[in-house]
Amino acid sequence: MFRFMRCVSLAFLLCQSLWFSTAFATSIGRSADKTSSLESEKASTDLGGLQMAEARSESVAVSSQRIKIAAIRVKGNQRIEKSTIENYLAMPVGSDFDDAKLSEGVKHLYETGLFGDVDARLRGDEVEVTVVENPVVSQVSFEGNKRIEDDKLLPEIKLTPRSVYTKSKLQADVKRLQEVYRQHGRYAVKVEPKIINKDQNRVDLVYEIEEGPKANVDQILFVGNKHFSDNRLLGIVSTKESHWYRFFSSTDTYDPDRLSFDKELLRKFYVQRGYADFQVVSVTSDLNPKQDGFIVTYTVDEGIKYNFGDISVNSAFKNLEKNKLMEKVKTKKGQLFDAKQVEKSVDSLVEYATDHGYAFADVDPQYKRDAKARTVSVVYQIKEGPKVYVNRIDINGNNRTLDKVVRREFRIQEGDPYNAEQIRRSKERIQNLAFFERVNVDNKPTQYPDKVDIDVNVKEKSTGELTFGAGYSTTDGIVGNVSIRERNLLGKGQDLKLSFERGQRGMQIDLGFTEPYFMDRNIAAGFDVFKISRDNTDESSYSIDTVGGTLRASYDITEYLTHSVHYSLRKDDIQDVNAASSVFVQAQQGEHTTSSIGHTLMYDKRDSKFNPSKGYYLRLNQEFAGVGGDGQFIRNELRTGVFFPVLTDDVVFKLVGKGGNIFGWGGEDVRLSDRFFVGGQQVRGFKSSGVGPRDSATADALGGNNYYVGTTELEFPLGTPDELGLRGAIFVDAGSLWGTDDSGATLQDSNSLRVSVGAGLAWSSPLGPIRIDLAEAIKKEDFDETELIRFNFGTQF
Repeated sequence: MFRFMRCVSLAFLLCQSLWFSTAFATSIGRSADKTSSLESEKASTDLGGLQMAEARSESVAVSSQRIKIAAIRVKGNQRIEKSTIENYLAMPVGSDFDDAKLSEGVKHLYETGLFGDVDARLRGDEVEVTVVENPVVSQVSFEGNKRIEDDKLLPEIKLTPRSVYTKSKLQADVKRLQEVYRQHGRYAVKVEPKIINKDQNRVDLVYEIEEGPKANVDQILFVGNKHFSDNRLLGIVSTKESHWYRFFSSTDTYDPDRLSFDKELLRKFYVQRGYADFQVVSVTSDLNPKQDGFIVTYTVDEGIKYNFGDISVNSAFKNLEKNKLMEKVKTKKGQLFDAKQVEKSVDSLVEYATDHGYAFADVDPQYKRDAKARTVSVVYQIKEGPKVYVNRIDINGNNRTLDKVVRREFRIQEGDPYNAEQIRRSKERIQNLAFFERVNVDNKPTQYPDKVDIDVNVKEKSTGELTFGAGYSTTDGIVGNVSIRERNLLGKGQDLKLSFERGQRGMQIDLGFTEPYFMDRNIAAGFDVFKISRDNTDESSYSIDTVGGTLRASYDITEYLTHSVHYSLRKDDIQDVNAASSVFVQAQQGEHTTSSIGHTLMYDKRDSKFNPSKGYYLRLNQEFAGVGGDGQFIRNELRTGVFFPVLTDDVVFKLVGKGGNIFGWGGEDVRLSDRFFVGGQQVRGFKSSGVGPRDSATADALGGNNYYVGTTELEFPLGTPDELGLRGAIFVDAGSLWGTDDSGATLQDSNSLRVSVGAGLAWSSPLGPIRIDLAEAIKKEDFDETELIRFNFGTQF
């Protein structure tokens, strides 16, 4: 028992001793820590510039002591100024050091892309920044590229001469070059970048390109189409099957972006023909076994065909009469459903509401399908949309073209109410300038809920042209021409052209200049200087040389109505007249000067000025001669044309007519060089100048003071692939030419109607447009001269 008690006592004493030892050690440790801290502060004060931290983690501990930054030391910079680096650090001398701010500053320096490495740390009370600058690109070159030239590849990459090199940019450029080649159908392309180091931290970049074979579209298949044949749909999509005759086209090149566009083309085609439920289920592309071509398959769901059901308009604006609104609607009950007509109705209603003071009108067409009755009823809901104004119009991509050249084409200005139709028309006008390959107009929100910015992004194209041409026509024989033209002179939109043409029947030299906005006003002003020689010995036994010039100006009265005025001064020299020529021609021999003023009114709503398929135009020309010179006459001409598709969009009906009258005043007769001549292309089936007054003794055409000509023509596809560019036509031409100031026993003249019928073949060949017309004159006068075939061919290269 005693031994047990002794053990317990010893254990208690041992525990108590251990507790006192631990407490004493802890107290000593705290005292030592405090002493150490004081000694450290003293050592820091005494040593000053001694390093306090060798790593960023030590800076965190020190930062709590509110060290004032005494200086910033920058090392390794060659091109970048020290002040620039300090600005990105955002920790000026004299401010408190903050490790978080230092880390943020390093991040900002990396984000500039100027540096490959950045190290920043606190040493004493100074911040030391060590940088490794990214090299600058000195030169960029391409090797192995035969199909796509350097000037086409260089704009596609970011690492251009004098830019800063980074690995990420290089990788992006390699991918972009591969994408460019894929867009040209070369999917096996390989791009290997080579970096050549040079002095002064510069590098040369060489892209070694192995282009590989071109991947074309071998076959296009359609699955699910029941109402339209494969051939019909092949004519709709822009992607085409590869054939030998497409050697000048790229439409048979495989391009995924084009396939997406084709989906929209198919949708538009179907919904304009009643198939409101149509959808493209999928588009698949599979490489053929040889891996050099694709088989493209469009899977479609046509749905059922609908007609329009009930059509109505609901307006939130009480001042807009419902019957007036219904007159603006293009869709009619019972007609085949056509989504395009719905769009036209929306545009028409918005325009009508805008014209009546509702600038923010919004038209929402609401559809109600009845699959059983196969109808789609449409309710056009007109309500007030959000009041949005145009804040700014920003133009980008016009490196050469001045901003004002683009801005003046806008139908809407900054501060105006936002109007989608005016913006669409503005984009159309910018595209019509023909200065840009691409025009994109997008809306961008601003910090204000009622304002929007309009971003205009353009991609410029070459506007300088040096062209050579050759051709042949029944009228002029073999013709060659050369011209030089700049359509955007000095980026101001000015047009300067010099051309020379020489043929078997004559020669012509033209110099012309146009300032589209004279004195920054909506007036296009310019001049023309010309010299023309024409051999008319086959038709009228004379030749004529003309030298002259014209001053002209035009302006828009409305969006589609244009008025122009001009002053012309010319000298005509009728020569090569011999004793065998008509006495009426002999009387006209010699030089004559004409000084005239005139004007033109033109109302044009055609969808294209060169190859219209819909729309109409009306043109009135009037000219008064006698402001000096020895010619005194008044000339009036009226021209008009109507174009519209029938049955399908590919079949176009044309109705074109023109007529004119000229008469002398002050006792003067109308000279031979001022009269009208009809025939050739105007009334096919008749020779050039084959219609109208003629000298029976010599068969010379004398021209006339009055004429009219009319043409009805139906132009249609021949069922061949669109790329061949073959179209047929059937036509009826009619007209007459009569009346001169000459008189005599041998003068033959009649105002009777002449008529011809015929057919034509037009080919948009790779070498230029070719047209062949066969026409038979079924109503004519005995003294008229006819022909069966008329041929025209011309090209530029």
